[in-house]
Amino acid sequence: MSKKSHHWMNFDTSKHGEVFGNYQKLYDAVDAAAAAAFVIGSALFFSEATQTPATWLFLIGSLFFAIRPCVHLARDFHMSRLPNNGDKAQGE
Repeated sequence: MSKKSHHWMNFDTSKHGEVFGNYQKLYDAVDAAAAAAFVIGSALFFSEATQTPATWLFLIGSLFFAIRPCVHLARDFHMSRLPNNGDKAQGE
């Protein structure tokens, strides 16, 4: 059985590596959006006039951080449903 690798992990099929990589990109995008919301929100707190948008950005950043573990759960569930019988298996 041929193993495919994605950075530090080995997968039974190329589909496993592809799915893992796609979820990692989504996770990284959510992480970056959370960081941006917090940085911009922090800057907006320097002025009283922009404290309401700053508060909203902190809430949005918090929601992005709450989404992060959901991305991992979705990835793990998706990968558990992929067939494990070599490179010939190309499940969804």
